[in-house]
Amino acid sequence: MSDAEKSGFLSKLIGPKKRWRTYKARVKELPGNYRTAVEAIERNLMHFVPTDEDSNASMFEDLADLFEQAAADGTPIREVVGEDPVEFVEAFARNYSEGGYVPARARKQLTDDIARAAGNETGTQDETA
Repeated sequence: MSDAEKSGFLSKLIGPKKRWRTYKARVKELPGNYRTAVEAIERNLMHFVPTDEDSNASMFEDLADLFEQAAADGTPIREVVGEDPVEFVEAFARNYSEGGYVPARARKQLTDDIARAAGNETGTQDETA
């Protein structure tokens, strides 16, 4: 894959670089457990590549909006993503594209990461890594 092809693929995956950097800065400002949840969801959303860069950038910006509001309101992570984080990610991504396939390993990692993040907000910590 040439550098131009890589650049085009990455741009399609994350959207325009300036918007991506702004999104990442917003995520960095979230409280730790919300940031952990967003980063876990983000990894899985990378499997869902919309047909245009703007849709993908909007998807990540909307994810940041959702978790910023949840953090501001004190909404628990489980109330945001529900009991099945894989289902949440798939439904969220469907709003932006036809979606993609999320491998079983990525699904398990998402479920584990959300459980860890949700456990952190109640004072209980999942000791598995």
